[in-house]
Amino acid sequence: MVAALYRRYRPESFSELIGQAHVTDPLRTALRADRVNHAYLFSGPRGCGKTTSARILARCLNCAEGPTPEPCGVCDSCVELGRDGGGSLDVVEIDAASHGGVDDARDLRERATFAPSRDRYKVFIIDEAHMVTSGGFNALLKIVEEPPEHIKFIFATTEPEKVIGTIRSRTHHYPFRLIAPAPMLEYVQQLCAQEGVEVAPGVLPLVVRAGGGSARDTLSLLDQLIAGSEGGVTYEHAVALLGFTHGELLDEIVAALSAADAPRLFASIDRVVQTGQDPRRFVEDLLERLRDLIVAHAASDPAAILHGVPEDELATLVEQAGGFGATELSRAADIVAKALTDMAGATSPRLHLELMAARLLVPESGDPEVGTLARVERLEQRLDGATPAPAAPAAAPPPATASAPAPAPPKSAPASRPKAAPAPAAAPRAAPASAPAPPASAPAPAPAAVPPVRTPAASAPAPTPAAPAPQVAASAEAITFGQLRDAWDEVLQLLADQHRSAWMVATTLTPIDLRDGDVLVLGFQSEADVERFKQPQGTRPSVADALRTAIRELLGFDVRYVPRTRQGSRRASEPAAPAGGEEAHRGRAPAAHAPAPAAAPSPALRPDASVAVAPARRAKPEIAAAAAAAEPVTGWAVATIPSDAEAPPEDLPEQGLPDQPEPDPFSFVSAPDAPVAAEPAPVEQQRAAPTGPSLAELARSAPAPEPALSASQAARYGEAVVREELGAELIEERPRVRGER
Repeated sequence: MVAALYRRYRPESFSELIGQAHVTDPLRTALRADRVNHAYLFSGPRGCGKTTSARILARCLNCAEGPTPEPCGVCDSCVELGRDGGGSLDVVEIDAASHGGVDDARDLRERATFAPSRDRYKVFIIDEAHMVTSGGFNALLKIVEEPPEHIKFIFATTEPEKVIGTIRSRTHHYPFRLIAPAPMLEYVQQLCAQEGVEVAPGVLPLVVRAGGGSARDTLSLLDQLIAGSEGGVTYEHAVALLGFTHGELLDEIVAALSAADAPRLFASIDRVVQTGQDPRRFVEDLLERLRDLIVAHAASDPAAILHGVPEDELATLVEQAGGFGATELSRAADIVAKALTDMAGATSPRLHLELMAARLLVPESGDPEVGTLARVERLEQRLDGATPAPAAPAAAPPPATASAPAPAPPKSAPASRPKAAPAPAAAPRAAPASAPAPPASAPAPAPAAVPPVRTPAASAPAPTPAAPAPQVAASAEAITFGQLRDAWDEVLQLLADQHRSAWMVATTLTPIDLRDGDVLVLGFQSEADVERFKQPQGTRPSVADALRTAIRELLGFDVRYVPRTRQGSRRASEPAAPAGGEEAHRGRAPAAHAPAPAAAPSPALRPDASVAVAPARRAKPEIAAAAAAAEPVTGWAVATIPSDAEAPPEDLPEQGLPDQPEPDPFSFVSAPDAPVAAEPAPVEQQRAAPTGPSLAELARSAPAPEPALSASQAARYGEAVVREELGAELIEERPRVRGER
């Protein structure tokens, strides 16, 4: 018959006690200075050394050479209170779990009045003191408050808050803590060496982890492993007995996560369930492995933090951590920790395990910002860990021609495209379906007022397919409009951190489309917003440059802009009207020198070609001058932005009017051609030449308006109506107070 390890190796002095230096050092100092209190309260978790420390303190107090911090171990008191001793008559241990009533407290109080039989002090060790009833504490209160000189009380409990305050305030309270893994691992290694037991690598860390910081629990588990093993303790035997997940299974799951191998991951989950392992314990083990991977990825010397891990396993951890990024590991740990919380009381643990695995395989799940960083890290891992190079500054290549195609830019540096005005070679690019521009093969009329550099693509026929323009090659790294739209909030946040005033302007923009990989179509509220978007802000760059910089830093490519304003969209959706109708609408005679063909297309904003001014617009010299004075904007794939002079009159509706005029429900005139002196002609009348009398004649023939009534006349008129209709009489007349009904 062999005694348990925790009994054979129970400490006999404060120097042998591990992990409780914050308690043993003050007690030894008090013993050395002979300033020992009459009552102590030891609290803390189970198995951390409370009762053992109480016995050591009693041994130090009653030692023949004492009181001393180091008992001699040879006197009668030390021998009786040692590991193999039978106990001392002057040291009384009471289990309050079974002796916590009022009668037990009275009996203890009567025994405390007698002097010690042999030793210096009579010591009462009350274990599980929180089990003493309120009546029992009240019975002990007087003797604990004013004890005799030869009495010492030591209370040990795991729940100090249940000890009444009148007792707790009269004691010196020393809280014990759980033992850290590092000193506990060193302690069990010494015990195994003293016992002569061979333990496989990786077993003792599992034992320390299963012990949870309790020395008694750890030694009990180690004693159980030693007793059930033949020759030595193997890793497989320890994993099976302690219920932990085998390291090979954890390695398979980590490898499946690193490679995003869903079949392999779900097969490992099925293996966990089929072997009858506790799913909650498995999730705890996986979370522990992810923690080790985070430490191995972040720390320069993981061995200094991961105590007790063999060198080969440590090398495996470092290799596995290299397959992940820091954000991806942190995100995976968050998902596993949440799954561990959700599994508390779950009726279907396998369902929670499989859902956890599905969330681990999807980088977009969880926090959008963390998911974006995880996707970026996954792309870097697929590129052999190469960090994406920053966008190179745009070079100044020679202008491309229709006969000589420009060299295609590399896929990894889309920002190297030239930012100058569109070259003639840009014409072959397919125009959007929504643009009402004529086909590239049909030459468009070029006005004399527009500079020649603005209309090469519109006036020249489309080049042959043998000379394509440089385009962004479709690759796995190309940014789509959906990705740009999802990351737009992050772009605005980055812009707010860099340029607050630019952010205030950019918040009013709406991304509409991304063409050719780098042409961003933006929606503006008005043309004034477009001008404010382009203009520099003092010494700072313009909003367009600041937004382009933010997109480059976050998404890794440069963009060019195409503006879409509310007025521009309205003009693009309406057919162009003849010049004569427009002049008639504005109340002027139609220009005789500007006959407009009926089939003239309306100007459309195109990212790759200049604006072809319609003949109807050329009839107005101020508009032509404004179009000629407009300069190209660097980095913009657009032509002249329409000026305020081209804006439609304020009385035009938002939507296009039907071909036939609708009757006005608020008008008393049923005939649409009835002359109205102060109202302009409807929009439909602009399309036909006026055949009736002129506006001046209609104004002269209109009846004179009736004179308006004064305030007093209007009041008298209302008074007369009230008297006639209601038969009322005026009693009092006073001015009306504002707000009075």
